[in-house]
Amino acid sequence: MSLANQTTVPIRHTDRFFIGGEWVSPSSDATIKVIDPGTEELYFTVAEAQAADIARAVSAAREAFDSGPWPRLTHVERAEYLRALAAEVRKRSEEVGQIWPREAGVLYSAARFGAFGGAASFDYYADLAATFPWEEPAKPARGGFGLLVREPVGVTGAIIPWNAPMPQIGMKLAPALIAGCTVILKTSPEAPGEGYLFAEAAEAAGLPAGVLNVVTADREVSELLVRDPRVDKITFTGSTAAGRKIASICGERIARCTLELGGKSAAVILDDADLESAATALAQAECILAGQVCASLTRIVVTRQRHDQMVDALSSIFSQVKVGNQFDPQSQMGPLAARRQRDRVEGYIAKGIEGGAQLATGGGRPKDLERGWYVEPTVFGNVDNNSVIAQEEIFGPVLSVIPAADEEDAVRIANETIYGLNSAVFTADVDRAREVAGQLRAGTVGHNGFKSDSGIGFGGFKQSGIGREGGREGLLPFLESKTVLLDGPTTRYADTQL
Repeated sequence: MSLANQTTVPIRHTDRFFIGGEWVSPSSDATIKVIDPGTEELYFTVAEAQAADIARAVSAAREAFDSGPWPRLTHVERAEYLRALAAEVRKRSEEVGQIWPREAGVLYSAARFGAFGGAASFDYYADLAATFPWEEPAKPARGGFGLLVREPVGVTGAIIPWNAPMPQIGMKLAPALIAGCTVILKTSPEAPGEGYLFAEAAEAAGLPAGVLNVVTADREVSELLVRDPRVDKITFTGSTAAGRKIASICGERIARCTLELGGKSAAVILDDADLESAATALAQAECILAGQVCASLTRIVVTRQRHDQMVDALSSIFSQVKVGNQFDPQSQMGPLAARRQRDRVEGYIAKGIEGGAQLATGGGRPKDLERGWYVEPTVFGNVDNNSVIAQEEIFGPVLSVIPAADEEDAVRIANETIYGLNSAVFTADVDRAREVAGQLRAGTVGHNGFKSDSGIGFGGFKQSGIGREGGREGLLPFLESKTVLLDGPTTRYADTQL
């Protein structure tokens, strides 16, 4: 049985939205088509939300927060729901494995584990319920008894991208829910399937009505969610351009926002690094989702005397990558998510050539693939750090090798960007790695590879975003701190010495 031929859609209610704990009919007959990027064929169709649908979802979330049981449960009680959600998501691992490749082009070999990554976030935050300092005694400067209380920020609009929906759902919804927030999840038009699966999981887990509401909308209607004064917070992952617009709208009404945006992340190759190992690590990380990852290490900064060796090593590996159907076990890289995405990547490749960069390998479409939005893994050498391909996010399998005068210059080049999401230092010396990590203006620095850890925290400096996701740092944006000043300690703190 060929997985590539299993085109049954494992979703029950593609013609509806999940609002107020029910699968409700849309306000119009507008629909969104989801196209398989490997075949260019229609995979499934979902309802497209209009203004009335967004308003209905916000009303349900607002009612659930203002009058429902969810914010009034203890954190430990909410944790039981999160664990039930995690279990239901894991049950749907094969469904995620079938949907994610047909929406974003990710390899099935990786996609079948996507549910487990999303579920892990819910287990992590459930475990924090009994240990996180939701309330702490504090000594007021003028006597009496004080409390620092951390309460839910309120109704949250969670807007997720198309490249990795289920992990993003976990990163955003798990901390929001344990905090006591209610949520409107707005999925991407290119990749709504995982949102529907998660709604089914929430229904099966018995999540109270209105705590989770799921809709799919395009940009114009999605903006209504950001503008709605009944929404207390927006958490968004996507492009920096869209993030700027969201931040400006939230600023107009002083709404809270967390933004995880674009990147143009640098790998700094120190002179003691093994180039073959570095090239292998960088190339492999770029292949799983065809470079459609905001944290991709696409700027390879190396001293000039080692530049040509680095280009040769990357080109040798990238030129041997087997590009093919997402479900083919022999494929090492699948297609890009959409025709416009391939057009975008090809446009940047053309700009790189026009700008005088050395096209070392790739640059075209695989000759043996007539259908599907495929592009060859591409390496440019002698890239000027001021050029378009070095400064703008391409979101495809295109690596730029940038020569530096020395290691100090390499760090300067790495930091010369409006972005600061991810980075890496390649060296055999862990102390040197730590020293250089302190000089890089990025939210994450990996040693000898593409690395991130959502259990610690993830987010960017500069125009790569505002706030952090994952870990304890990722919980704080869903909480408001309240200072309570009492004449004396409550019964709970009767024996507390401040």
